[in-house]
Amino acid sequence: MSLDPKPTPPRMLGMFAAGLMVATAMTAGLSVLPSSPVHAQQELQAAPIDPSGGFADLVDRVMPAVVSVQVKFANVAASGQQDNLQIPGMPEGTPFGDFFRQFPQLRPGPGMPDQGRRPEGSAVGSGFIITADGYAVTNNHVVKDASEVTVKMTDGKEYPADVIGTDPKTDLALIKIKSDTKFDYVPFTDKEPRVGDWVVAVGNPFGLGGSVTTGIISARGRDIGSGPYDDFLQIDAAINRGNSGGPAFNLEGEVVGINTAIFSPSGGSVGIGFAIPASVAQNVIASLKDTGSVTRGWLGVQIQPVTEDIAESLGLAEAKGAIVADVTPDSPALAAGIQQGDTILKVNGTEIADSRDLARKVAQFKPDQSVPVTLVRDGKTMEISVKIGTMPDEPKMAAAPEAAEERGNASLANLGIKVAPAEDGAGVTITEVTPGSAAEQRGLKAGDTILEAAGTEVHGPSDLRNAVKASGKKRVLLLVKSGDGQRFVAVPVGQG
Repeated sequence: MSLDPKPTPPRMLGMFAAGLMVATAMTAGLSVLPSSPVHAQQELQAAPIDPSGGFADLVDRVMPAVVSVQVKFANVAASGQQDNLQIPGMPEGTPFGDFFRQFPQLRPGPGMPDQGRRPEGSAVGSGFIITADGYAVTNNHVVKDASEVTVKMTDGKEYPADVIGTDPKTDLALIKIKSDTKFDYVPFTDKEPRVGDWVVAVGNPFGLGGSVTTGIISARGRDIGSGPYDDFLQIDAAINRGNSGGPAFNLEGEVVGINTAIFSPSGGSVGIGFAIPASVAQNVIASLKDTGSVTRGWLGVQIQPVTEDIAESLGLAEAKGAIVADVTPDSPALAAGIQQGDTILKVNGTEIADSRDLARKVAQFKPDQSVPVTLVRDGKTMEISVKIGTMPDEPKMAAAPEAAEERGNASLANLGIKVAPAEDGAGVTITEVTPGSAAEQRGLKAGDTILEAAGTEVHGPSDLRNAVKASGKKRVLLLVKSGDGQRFVAVPVGQG
């Protein structure tokens, strides 16, 4: 899969990143990267490397903790053995398929799309040892569906390993080397990385053995659309296929991130790589080590970001927080008294930037833990104590898409829509949207149902008209139902 170098929507970027992550696992050239000081424990406390003198001393310290994670699959057909490997840009059944099957690292383009396939019944990825007794970290997409895992050290020694646990939502996995040997290992950093900090990546790009690249942290908090808890570091150290699961280090030899995906129009590095932050990885890995799985906190609300329009309609000073579009039945939120239309500003005293930030923060709490939630309801700020629940395997209510506010819902002529009573008597159904109107620009469409306007329930066109008039605001906040989901949309009045 390749991408045009022009700006890419997060959803498209996420599709590409996911494709790349699979490509790395498919390519027989993914190797493990070292993470941190390896010889004496006091070396972990060594002074930072001076980059003006090169990075050789740092590499010497961390390289022994680097491993290559070699994976085999029991059911080759199920995991993707292809008699006729399809190469992008080449006709099906081309004889070059045999060549590129034998030398997967030379395949053109950014890698093959997943489609659940694992050519040759094997894969190779990167990883790094984090404890002396042989626990190591890699990516979930490297060891997914593995029937046999082997870890190869930088000195050539090989050991079998077990998969202790995986977490697809963050693409992390924990494996355990089956040996009584005391291994060199590297620690995660406990410091918050800053944009502009040096990073050193060690890995096995294209199967070329332990390779070292350097760069800086280009950005933080990147959402590439790969999962609900995206919070990636963006780095410009060269990351290619084969680097998946390997670490990025700071100048102290501590792991600041796990390299997972890249953005590239060609398949090679263009200086835009994404790494899972150490702060995210540590919690996940600790949970995998303790229980073999990850348990996340659950609030039980459908949420969406607070846009400028919504903030103005609610009388909020800033477009921050997450607005509750719906509350899940039998959820912790419902039990605590959180209501539809509440705007959540803080959880446990920490400010909430947007809906994704709320999802990430709530997931970090332990189930049964009671936390204070600060919210705004009807213009008044209040605090509610919520006993966090356990996130279901299949969430009963997922976060609303971030672009939901752009697909806003109906009103009347002065809002650019025509409405009629809903068949079930709950709300009014939009029957027509004026082309070019504010309603259309916000994504309202025929078939959407308006349930509330300015906090007032709507049962007919007159209710909607009266609520809009009574609000007295430039924008009216509508609760709109589309399909099985519902969301809030702020529509300007008098711009139909």
